[in-house]
Amino acid sequence: MRGDGIRVLIVGGGVAGLATVAALREWGATVDVVERAPGPTDSGTGIYLTGNATRMLDVLGLAEPVADVSVEITRQRSANQRGRRLFDIDVAALWQGVGPCVSLPRAQLHRALLAGVGDTPIRWGRQPVALLAEGDQVAVEFDDGATERYDLVLGADGVNSTVRRLAFDGQAARDLGQYAYRWVAPRVDDEPVWSVQLGRGRQFLTIPISAEQTYCYYNDGPVADRPGWRDELAATFTEPVATMLKALDYDDSTLHAGPNQEVVLDSWSRGPVLLIGDAAHATSPNMAQGAAMAVEDAVVLASSLATAGSIAEALRGYEARRRPRTDWVLSQTHRRDKATGLPPALRDLVMRHLGEQMFRSNYRPLFVQP
Repeated sequence: MRGDGIRVLIVGGGVAGLATVAALREWGATVDVVERAPGPTDSGTGIYLTGNATRMLDVLGLAEPVADVSVEITRQRSANQRGRRLFDIDVAALWQGVGPCVSLPRAQLHRALLAGVGDTPIRWGRQPVALLAEGDQVAVEFDDGATERYDLVLGADGVNSTVRRLAFDGQAARDLGQYAYRWVAPRVDDEPVWSVQLGRGRQFLTIPISAEQTYCYYNDGPVADRPGWRDELAATFTEPVATMLKALDYDDSTLHAGPNQEVVLDSWSRGPVLLIGDAAHATSPNMAQGAAMAVEDAVVLASSLATAGSIAEALRGYEARRRPRTDWVLSQTHRRDKATGLPPALRDLVMRHLGEQMFRSNYRPLFVQP
């Protein structure tokens, strides 16, 4: 099926939305993009893209601009809260033949994707307030009072999706009992290593995202934001925690805090309305698969639309193809969260002897094409 004469609305101008714009370039449809944010932003922290993410960026012609502003990560290191090493993974070897693992500031990734979609217009500061089925189309009422009709509406608007709220009976994301703090600090280590320290139900992670910057992530368990979290973090973990926290004493403008959430739905579509990316299947961030699954979604959706005889057939085929993979990621994130919640002595024993084997098992199905 060609997209000639078909109108597509993409709600969301983040990773999922922009990757879908790139994936649908050659299909022939008229594509509109709306984004509730007032415009592109330089705020945000960092992001880590595993090899299956960069493979799909390459398919979309976006790998080079992302590589130009990223750090290639060659090794992942896991230690306990006292800094004792549990196991290392040569991720360059692990993902060989798939794609490199890279990290970069989120704002840099967004700029690279925006540049990659060229002159596709994005209506900033706009979002739908109502979706009404009209035969095979959807009438979309926007917050500026306008109503337009589309043959396909794609909710690529993240874990707190407006499209999911409007079209899927208000089904909300569910909290995972994890409250996370993210910020950016000066880089102190020249080695391109993803490094995590594991406490009981808590993790502190650092990833270099440029020659000057480190992305810091702290999962504080189920306890919501409270004034003493920095002191508790410094008392629980060893260096580089204290050094990374000092960055917040000088400038806390990069600090973002909030609960980790997941989205689990029986179906991702309602007629010609489809959810993609985190709007459909957000998970715990412990496998770094949010962006990867979103970019894979875009490529598979474009393939399904091109080969199906109708939009309805394409959406059925898309979900049948994507579900096993996203369900695998969901199940593995649950397993990883449970493992880090074990008593420290038992967890350390298991991780020292089986950590590398478990890690490879987590990702093995993602080495093949989606």
